[in-house]
Amino acid sequence: MAKQVMEASQAVAEAVKLCRPGVVPMYPITPQTHIVENIAEFINDGAMDAELIDVESEHSAMAAAIGAQMTGVRTFTASASQGLALMHEMLFIASGMRLPIVMAIANRSLSAPLNIWNDHQDAISERDSGWLQLYVESSQEALDTIIHAYKIAENKEVLLPVMVCLDGFALSHVWEQVDMPTKAKVNQFLPRYKPVNPTLDTRKPVTLGPVSFPDTYINFRKMQQDAAKKSLEVIKKVNSEFKRKFRRSYGNGLVDTYKLAGAKYAIVAMGTVCGTARHVVDKMRKEGKRVGLIKVRSFRPFPVEDLISATKGLEGIAIIDRDISIGYEGALYSEMMAALRGSKTKISGFIAGLGGRDITADNVEYMLNHSMKGKEIREEWIL
Repeated sequence: MAKQVMEASQAVAEAVKLCRPGVVPMYPITPQTHIVENIAEFINDGAMDAELIDVESEHSAMAAAIGAQMTGVRTFTASASQGLALMHEMLFIASGMRLPIVMAIANRSLSAPLNIWNDHQDAISERDSGWLQLYVESSQEALDTIIHAYKIAENKEVLLPVMVCLDGFALSHVWEQVDMPTKAKVNQFLPRYKPVNPTLDTRKPVTLGPVSFPDTYINFRKMQQDAAKKSLEVIKKVNSEFKRKFRRSYGNGLVDTYKLAGAKYAIVAMGTVCGTARHVVDKMRKEGKRVGLIKVRSFRPFPVEDLISATKGLEGIAIIDRDISIGYEGALYSEMMAALRGSKTKISGFIAGLGGRDITADNVEYMLNHSMKGKEIREEWIL
């Protein structure tokens, strides 16, 4: 392995190259453009043996990925914001047909008003599409999680597509040092793709995706749900295997924690704001305050049991949502409230960072101090 300094988008592209997809349909949209630009350069220069398909829209990009995957080829694509929203119809096709596609999402706000900066509204809006969603904090985690994602998606107990979500601009355009795994080690960790289900083959014709009548449709949905639940253990296993091979891991793969031992209060968050939260936790610990961080890596599947375990003994938690379910509350707050129903832990929800608004260290400290007062609040906006 070699240490290199690069943009997070390039780190994602390098990881994709190491994973050896055969087809990459692409339609660039800010802020994920650098990901597919780097992949296009790899293919053009002969550094990556794959078919690049330039399409006319994100809807077509996902349609092409679905078609390629159905022929038994490992595929990759990337999107963000309105592009991901345009894919909406096809996302359900990919998951319903149990196609282990991996897609990087450079998380960006949704219009209107037009905004190209980061929040989590785009991916959160697709939480019920049947895709697994993994959120990353750093360039290294983005690189590693792309490799994780293929191993998870292609597991015969899972066979569901995976989104790897990295904050647009706040991470996608940030330059950091990464430890680049060798091709040989990745090949050992992630063998050549071998389809489990029948594929499109003119020599052995099959019908894929036929109509399902009321007497069978619910069974297919149940099988998807069962697979998503099984992915909880698969994600943990892949994280452990990756640690043995590359000496890096991210909590248990589902949830990561920081200075939670002895803590009475904690911030719960996803993505790059966790880096700010670590800094605040260090500062407040030096002041004698018993605080910690719970980083949710897997939003789908949602790791209920792991979060119950992580919050056990905590008097209060403050949840940061970079999204809003208009007419209700933050999505992560909703999920945490459901997961911890009956718990004595006091839970507060904060809406922050929408449209790229910076979530400062002072903001995070305010949330923790609020939690330490023993108060609960369902929805406070950090403006």
